[in-house]
Parts: sequence; structure tokens; C-alpha cells
Amino acid sequence: MIKITELKKQYKEAVVLDVPLLEIPKSECFGLVGNNGAGKTTLFRIMLDLVRATYGVVEIEGNDVSKTEDWKRRTGAYLDEHMLLSYLTADEYFQTLRKIYGLSEADLHLHLAKFTEFFNDEITGKKKYIRDLSKGNLKKVGIAAALMGNPEVVFLDEPFENLDPSSQIRLKKLILHEKETSQVTFLISSHDLNHVTEICDRILLLEKGKILNDLRDRSAMLAELDAYFTG
Repeated sequence: MIKITELKKQYKEAVVLDVPLLEIPKSECFGLVGNNGAGKTTLFRIMLDLVRATYGVVEIEGNDVSKTEDWKRRTGAYLDEHMLLSYLTADEYFQTLRKIYGLSEADLHLHLAKFTEFFNDEITGKKKYIRDLSKGNLKKVGIAAALMGNPEVVFLDEPFENLDPSSQIRLKKLILHEKETSQVTFLISSHDLNHVTEICDRILLLEKGKILNDLRDRSAMLAELDAYFTG
């Protein structure tokens, strides 16, 4: 599904990302963890062709993301609020995306219905502009938008940040449901070790741009990560 080969990002003499080989199969829930400056967001941005790599290739379904466009139709992402159209209300934003994806009103209704509990009556049907929403509600809008259009791959950067405990639990259920019913491949970067170890099949630990560990034993993930981060 996703393959990274000899990927490197370098600023003058400083190498900030160095990933020789990484393969992520379809419908895997893939976690990415590391301290600030580890290269998590840089990796996601290169994989989404928002930042160009110095060397190397990222392929989604065999398509080089830096040279093709087809992969974009099957990919959803929410990295931060700058990806949203802040001058619209949430309803206007979802309507705009509906038209871009060629969805019907019924399709949009069915999509948003999946987020009823997650939205907690704070997102749709309101006149508030996106720019005026709380950080938690911005996150809710972005996540719902990332999952619109039936994507096969979804990138989420710090999805649990700024969400209240109830919303965090609802989000975990949403991610697991989409993975199981729609075979969505999730790539999740997070500082929240508890949540990411609960939902991810595999977790990659980055340190200074390099893969330090590739954890696949779910029963031992949290203990190994705790040992690393507590020193």
C-alpha cells in the first residue's frame, strides 16, 4: 500500500529525516511516536507531498507522490487547522468538500451521521465560523473532513490533542470502526502513548529523524515506549 525507499530530508548539513525503507500494508493502523524534533510531522508532510524530500521516494499504491496525482483521490489528511477554510462555517465547509468529491446531499448526511456523538452537538447546525471554534472543535471538523470521500489512506497528526476525554474515546471507536468496516489505512502521529497503543497495530519510534524501533507486539508496546521516554 505505502512504500518509502531511501528517504532523506536535509537542510544544508543537517539531516532531519533518514528512513531507508518503510512499508505499510493496507488497513493497518500505523502509529508514529517520538519527542519533539524527531521528524514525525516532516515525514507526514513529505508523504503528502507538502514538503519535497532531498532524496528518496514515497509511493502510495505504486504511485510516486511527488510525480503523480492519482493517489490524492484516495488519501485524506488532517495535520493542523491551516488545512481548513477558516472563513466558512463547518456546514459550509462540508458542503464545499461534498461538491469537490462529487457526493450527493444524502452521501454527506450519511457521512456526518457517523460523527454525531463525536461532534456532541457543537459542530453542525451552528453559525460560528471555523476560525472561531475551539481547538478541540477545529480538530473534530478536520478529522471528519479527512474521512470524507471514502479515502483508503488517512493521515492524522496529533488527533487526540485538545479533545476532552469523552471525545478521545469516541475518536478511538471511530478510527477502529473505519479500519474494520472500510479497510482504511490510518497513519497516526501522537504524543499520547496510551491512546496510540490501544488502537495501533504497529508503532514506529523516531529519534532525530531515524527509526529507533518498529514495534509490532501490541502486548509490549506501552511498556517499551514507557521505558524509552522515561529514560
